[in-house]
Amino acid sequence: MNAAQLPSVAPEVTATLVEGLSPRLRKRLDTAVTKLAARPTHRDGDTTTIEVDDETELRLHAPGGVVAKAEDITCGCLLAPACVHRAAAACAAPAADLAPEPAEQATPEAPGPASATAPAAAPGPDAARSPGLDAAPASGPADAASGLALEVVSPPETASPDQRAAAAVLWAAGAAVLEAGVDGAGAVTQSALLRAAHTARLRHLPRAAGAALSVVTLLRAARAGDPSYRTADLVTALAELLGTAHRVGTASGAELAAVRGRVRRPYSPDGSLRLYGLFTEPVVTDSGHGGVRTWVAGADGRLFTVGDVAPGGAGRALGVADRAVRLGDSALTHRELGRAGLAVSGATVSPDGRLGAGKAVKAVTARGVAWTEPPLAALWETPPAEQTARALRSTSRYADPDGAGGDLLFLDVELLGAVREPGGTCLLALCEGGVRVRLTVGDDDPALAHRDNLALLAAAPGARLRIIGRLIPATHPRLTLLACTHPTGEGTVDLGLDRLRRADLPDPSAPAHFAPPQPAGPGVSSPLYLLERRVEQTVPAGRAALGLLGDVTAETRRIRRGGLPTAAALLTALCASAGRRDRDLFGRLLPADTDGFAGYWLAAARYTAAVSESLCATAWNAQREDPATVPATPS
Repeated sequence: MNAAQLPSVAPEVTATLVEGLSPRLRKRLDTAVTKLAARPTHRDGDTTTIEVDDETELRLHAPGGVVAKAEDITCGCLLAPACVHRAAAACAAPAADLAPEPAEQATPEAPGPASATAPAAAPGPDAARSPGLDAAPASGPADAASGLALEVVSPPETASPDQRAAAAVLWAAGAAVLEAGVDGAGAVTQSALLRAAHTARLRHLPRAAGAALSVVTLLRAARAGDPSYRTADLVTALAELLGTAHRVGTASGAELAAVRGRVRRPYSPDGSLRLYGLFTEPVVTDSGHGGVRTWVAGADGRLFTVGDVAPGGAGRALGVADRAVRLGDSALTHRELGRAGLAVSGATVSPDGRLGAGKAVKAVTARGVAWTEPPLAALWETPPAEQTARALRSTSRYADPDGAGGDLLFLDVELLGAVREPGGTCLLALCEGGVRVRLTVGDDDPALAHRDNLALLAAAPGARLRIIGRLIPATHPRLTLLACTHPTGEGTVDLGLDRLRRADLPDPSAPAHFAPPQPAGPGVSSPLYLLERRVEQTVPAGRAALGLLGDVTAETRRIRRGGLPTAAALLTALCASAGRRDRDLFGRLLPADTDGFAGYWLAAARYTAAVSESLCATAWNAQREDPATVPATPS
């Protein structure tokens, strides 16, 4: 059995089933999940059946593809419904995406003068600067006689007590993951995260709830040995979870709205749009979803997306690419839209640039343009350093999306050949300003065309292409290559969907060319990695492993010599917190300070991310070649 064969299970269902187990059965839960994964599974309509043994069957009923109630998981064993099999099936299945907030529950409003239950606000600095305002009565004859109106300014909105309590539970669940590490964060720890995510959703904290679900998904991938799992992804997800949970209690006003997030992004009217296709990329997620996202640009240069993503994986992504776009009366497929155009009336657009497909939206096919023609050509006119700065701003953790494509870069490059790296091989290219950029694949799945296309382009050194890539924050210029002009100059290539052939290359018989060793970038010599590796080491091994390091004076001394005293202080505090275990009056070890350790770890993770972004911006601004060698714009 594979997790993709099972229907998604709502987080609260998994949490309820695990919480209902006896302590003895909880100890056996991880073993039960492993055993259940080896059993045969088959699906019949909305019901998935797992053969627990020759005489026992376990059924998951999922109307609409999601198991929404604990009663929808039934087992035929003698101990049911209190058996371990039901909880094991829920833990083995993917966690369902969060449902929308209940319609009958309104989002908490900021306390104002009309609120009868709102506590009186304490005098603040603004009141101190306005003597007489506090002393004057709210209304009276004196005010009427003077004709002066006193404006009452409401304090900025803050989180409600229920939201603060939900954020505290999320923080505790995230800290428990750091304490145990991947190896110790089994089904019981994951169910605590799922319960906290469900509670956060009910308290109108969808951003923090989504971060908790991401951590659970990555924990399961790590424990299952999924080859696509990366420790850095789990570090990012845990930092997002802990950071968001922490900021719920301190944020106010617009910052609080960003920290809360949205379950469903609202679509607002945008009138009539003339759209020009750019490219189509396959989308394959860790949760088993697959589909495509087609990028289009408006006449004013704004970027929009039209997507179709649902449970399925890479196979669905390849199939959906040739299906009609769900937008108005257009008969274009996603592949065709990436090279054609649309005229849309009554358009609706979400804050992150997604085009709505409501009944009032009308769309008809129109002529597309080449990347070298206006208005698309303007996307490549912005210098790479400016595009990088914009991309780094758009990926800020607490910024609301201000449109689609903030992390995309549009570059004119000359291919230099392949470069060997510890993680594989990437393509080296020279772009404007003499900056050498490393281009990597968008997805390693062999069903997609990314890897094969990159290998073929490595056999065409000297080729000049116009490319679209997604920024990868690193100490050297690095992009995920998504689309490019065809090597022959005719049309464009969606590198995840279209497959190049050797006949498309200038010299079809040329082998892959490897570029010479590259000089170190401005951030390669930075000792920041000494702190980064301790931050990452905590995630798989837990707090105890970091506490065994002992003296880190040599590392902190090297970091200080590199000009990063804050990083040195964070490393010292992190390792000291990991190894600190106090004792009571009788010499017995007291419980570890998981909250304190989580706080130091979060500070270190945030710091390394901020410095890495700064080094990334510096690398893109570096002039490494003579400007005369900058490739010309391809025709």
